[in-house]
Amino acid sequence: MSLNYIKNFYEGCVKPPTVIGQFHTLFFSIRMFFLGVLGFAVYGNEALHFSCDTDKREINLFCYNQFRPITPQVSFSALQLVIVLVPGAIFHLYAACKSINQECILQKPICTVIYILSVLLRISLEAVAFWLQIYLFGFQVKSLYLCDARFLGENMIVRCMVPEHFEKTIFLIALYTFTAITMVLCVADIFEIIFRRLYVPFGQ
Repeated sequence: MSLNYIKNFYEGCVKPPTVIGQFHTLFFSIRMFFLGVLGFAVYGNEALHFSCDTDKREINLFCYNQFRPITPQVSFSALQLVIVLVPGAIFHLYAACKSINQECILQKPICTVIYILSVLLRISLEAVAFWLQIYLFGFQVKSLYLCDARFLGENMIVRCMVPEHFEKTIFLIALYTFTAITMVLCVADIFEIIFRRLYVPFGQ
């Protein structure tokens, strides 16, 4: 029984039943590569190069944590990729347990509905993550950050220089673009499976 489940999982359930869905899998791999390689290259040493007017280390650390409570690539985007994988993982687990392959997804209405619901949930998660990205990081990383150090007993506003601000701006825009493209591919995936479910059998 275990071998049959593994066979069904790798031969049918892992691959999406639509061409757009398979392209989305490839695009997701490119997205992970971009995040892992270029993300760490841009944000890897940000804390070391983040400098403020004062030489006090505790103020520099406080201002950096105030400026960057969560990093776009290491924390937020990595968590986003993991979360958006959950609907697909649940569907593949369901398909493996029920021995469902690509043909079943296209032919059986219940399988088609469950697949579409998993894609819709993925779109919803991507949309929420997209809104949070814009809310937390904005569209531009400025070269100068004004830090309010009054919480440390320092009655002053500290000027801090943000390293590689232009590269970070480009990286943020790229992250938003990847998220938007992913949502478009998910919507196109739903339209394709509905089209194939409704019209292709009649054409044959």
